[in-house]
Amino acid sequence: MTLYSCCLILLLFTWNTAAYGPNQRAQKKGDIILGGLFPIHFGVAAKDQDLKSRPESVECIRYNFRGFRWLQAMIFAIEEINSSPTLLPNMTLGYRIFDTCNTVSKALEATLSFVAQNKIDSLNLDEFCNCSEHIPSTIAVVGATGSGISTAVANLLGLFYIPQVSYASSSRLLSNKNQFKSFLRTIPNDEHQATAMADIIEYFRWNWVGTIAADDDYGRPGIEKFREEAEERDICIDFSELISQYSDEEEIQQVVEVIQNSTARVIVVFSSGPDLEPLIKEIVRRNITGKIWLASEAWASSSLIAMPEFFRVIGSTIGFALKAGQIPGFREFLQKVHPKKSTNNGFAKEFWEETFNCYLPDGSKNSPASTPFHKGHEEGLGAGNGTSAFRPPCTGDENITSVETPYMDYTHLRISYNVYLAVYSIAHALQDIYTCTPGKGLFTNGSCADIKKVEAWQVLKHLRHLNFTNNMGEQVDFDEFGDLVGNYSIINWHLSPEDGSVVFEEVGHYNVYAKKGERLFINENKILWGGFSKEVPFSNCSRDCLPGTRKGIIEGEPTCCFECVDCPDGEYSDETDASACDKCPEDYWSNENHTSCIPKQIEFLAWTEPFGIALTLFAVLGIFLTSFVLGVFTKFRNTPIVKATNRELSYLLLFSLLCCFSSSLFFIGEPQNWTCRLRQPAFGISFVLCISCILVKTNRVLLVFEAKIPTSLHRKWWGLNLQFLLVFLCTFVQIVICVIWLYTAPPSSYRNHELEDEIIFITCHEGSLMALGFLIGYTCLLAAICFFFAFKSRKLPENFNEAKFITFSMLIFFIVWISFIPAYASTYGKFVSAVEVIAILAASFGLLACIFFNKVYIILFKPSRNTIEEVRCSTAAHAFKVAARATLRRSNVSRKRSNSLGGSTGSTPSSSISSKSNHEDPFPLPASAERQRQQQRGCKQKVSFGSGTVTLSLSFEEPQKNAMANRNAKRRNSLEAQNSDDSLMRHRALLPLQINEPLGAESSFQAASSPETSSQESVAGDNKEEVPSPEVEPSLQSANSRNFIGTGGGSVTENTIHS
Repeated sequence: MTLYSCCLILLLFTWNTAAYGPNQRAQKKGDIILGGLFPIHFGVAAKDQDLKSRPESVECIRYNFRGFRWLQAMIFAIEEINSSPTLLPNMTLGYRIFDTCNTVSKALEATLSFVAQNKIDSLNLDEFCNCSEHIPSTIAVVGATGSGISTAVANLLGLFYIPQVSYASSSRLLSNKNQFKSFLRTIPNDEHQATAMADIIEYFRWNWVGTIAADDDYGRPGIEKFREEAEERDICIDFSELISQYSDEEEIQQVVEVIQNSTARVIVVFSSGPDLEPLIKEIVRRNITGKIWLASEAWASSSLIAMPEFFRVIGSTIGFALKAGQIPGFREFLQKVHPKKSTNNGFAKEFWEETFNCYLPDGSKNSPASTPFHKGHEEGLGAGNGTSAFRPPCTGDENITSVETPYMDYTHLRISYNVYLAVYSIAHALQDIYTCTPGKGLFTNGSCADIKKVEAWQVLKHLRHLNFTNNMGEQVDFDEFGDLVGNYSIINWHLSPEDGSVVFEEVGHYNVYAKKGERLFINENKILWGGFSKEVPFSNCSRDCLPGTRKGIIEGEPTCCFECVDCPDGEYSDETDASACDKCPEDYWSNENHTSCIPKQIEFLAWTEPFGIALTLFAVLGIFLTSFVLGVFTKFRNTPIVKATNRELSYLLLFSLLCCFSSSLFFIGEPQNWTCRLRQPAFGISFVLCISCILVKTNRVLLVFEAKIPTSLHRKWWGLNLQFLLVFLCTFVQIVICVIWLYTAPPSSYRNHELEDEIIFITCHEGSLMALGFLIGYTCLLAAICFFFAFKSRKLPENFNEAKFITFSMLIFFIVWISFIPAYASTYGKFVSAVEVIAILAASFGLLACIFFNKVYIILFKPSRNTIEEVRCSTAAHAFKVAARATLRRSNVSRKRSNSLGGSTGSTPSSSISSKSNHEDPFPLPASAERQRQQQRGCKQKVSFGSGTVTLSLSFEEPQKNAMANRNAKRRNSLEAQNSDDSLMRHRALLPLQINEPLGAESSFQAASSPETSSQESVAGDNKEEVPSPEVEPSLQSANSRNFIGTGGGSVTENTIHS
């Protein structure tokens, strides 16, 4: 069985050796052999294998100058290590390098040679095999380039734990150590590159892109990662296509149609140069311009794509490139290449031919007609500079520096430096083995591997724990996934003004070590769009939404296709393409354009606004007028009118009106907690005090005048102290209501944001509307009682309680406060306070005007009416009215009784009454008596009732003339009746009279001819008097005369005329 396995492996090895002849490998012997896989060609020739004969190995075509430079970097690193006195001294590294032709099949052919040799060595078959040309095992492999190729190679090498260090395979799938156990790389993972692409798109505010990916293990995972990153950034993908260098023309045409019809201008491409080339050629043929190409590092600097003839189509390319490294002496090494000098490099001969477009004669095998390249060139697949099917022979003296090829482009060594770093990584792993101290090794019991018999898996172990410093001073160590974390350079394609070639201008970088949001740096001033423009192209599904608007979703469209919707009131957006509008803070509101928030307008009934000024002036006017009235009453406090109006209560009433006017000022200005808690109680208590004074005053006079038999109880009950007590009790109830309100639910200042969006109303939150209702309701209740008493006493002497005016003032009060309720409920903001101020002022002015203005007018402008006689006349007239009406009622009752008993009917006295205020006296007085009468001050009052008119003449003498007046006071006035059908009525009336004289004298009147008297007491102010009650006696005499003599210094004459 062992012999059979040996033969099988030898067969495989022999087949691989035949497939890779002397001109298809670079090989050098050494103590330790490193393998290498490089894409010296871009592909293989398409050939139909019909299997009619033995299949032949496919031929590689289209020479890759960059691939040969990468190969040279590996050879340079190995020779530099071999010449180093410190790194692997006394050890020589050899190499076996193969061409993968950028295909999986060729790469696996080369990998099989590595695996076969290692298997032969592991089987220890030297005693069975004649291996004079024995080549040591390949302990590590550098390569390959493409991620798809590396995936296939890694699967095979992983079976034998042969370490593979790739310099250009960046697929994130290769980080899976469960599947790719022996894979490591010196290039960053594509995961960072995909994230960087999304960051660039976000940086330029693009959101509408297309994606193209190579249909392999490099393109598919890379574009999938980009989609994930794009989704997080709200970047929409218009189309997503897969390509390959082996795609047929129809598939290429279909992809080009999609690109041409798409509105997306940015195209993200995860592909290698060879896979992208057919697509770019078709796009160039159709002249599809105006696209921005975002290139992955695999083709961002590819010589297949970066060609001047393609620049008009792909000139707006922004791509990623690996960080460039420095390889001292590498430039000179590249220039030394020569077919005759590079004996270990079987690829040098073809490189020379391709560089100088000639051929090197070397037997029949190298003739122009038989070389693989020429065969490819004849098929139109060549990449050389020749234009004919046959080349001239090479002299060997050509100057390599005289020809510009990608091989000599060493200004930015990226992949070349990764190759250089990969070789040094393996060398440092071997150095760790070489310098390992037993007991401190990485293997069992701290043992060390033998450098002379080192095996691949031992090298892999040390590579996983590698840590060294490269020639640039950077730390090199592979992470747990076998990756090196590195940074990217961002390049922009420019057209060189010197020779018209495509140059790669570095315009930024991407630092994967920085924190998120700070990794990307781009210098926009260096970027040229389309080779000449500085303006950033637009690649969005919809136009940008300006500040003040937000993006609105269009149904059925991707999220990047939107319409711009204005931010609602109270929200704003201060950035372009805002996905949502931000809500303004509570005290702010959006401006007109909704681009920012401005402080809300604060409103309250301010002192400085016209409305507030007007209300303040009216309140001050009310205070001034009330103070003026109070001053007048104080100055004229001893006059009859002031005394007759109960001056002490009048003072208190005026004080309460001052409080009412003043309380309205608490409703003006910015509400504070203390003003809110003070204004309603101040208003309520002031009005209750006012209404209480009017109520007590009115009710007192009404009870006095309606009392038929005045008693001491009346005098005691209506004393001054008790009046104030009643006022206090009525007011105390309101005070209790206010105290309970302030204790349970005190009002407070309140910033109302809900009434209007743009305005903050600073108002008073009343705490309890029920308490406010009780406060106003109690005031209205007192006003209603006061109105009732005032209406009932409207016909009493006006000098005592001004009943008519009080009635009118109460009507005004009710109208104001009934109107206040709907106005208060329907208004808001500062107008609530204004409505209440207006109500307070209107009610206060009504009370002030109706009750006091008439008296002030008489006091100031009609002093003749402010006399004792006017007061007495008014009081006497009222008393006579009461007596006459009572007499008439009794007379009517007696007449009805007599008529019913006598059975006869008679005519009723006429109700038509006429009188003259100045009729002639039927009994003229002597001249001396007439002069004395004129010296007396008197008045006449007309009293009308059901069946007649009474003219009451009152005359009063000064107190010092009372003696003379008593002697000459008797006068006669005739009373005639001319009606034969009516019986004559006699009326006796004792007139009540109270004289509020300065001396405080009492006046009483007695009937001279009547023994029957009754007294009636009338009280106004604090004085009292006794008044006889009238008695009516029927009489049939045609005339009768009664003289009333006043003992208090006056005489009263009554003239009664019956019609």
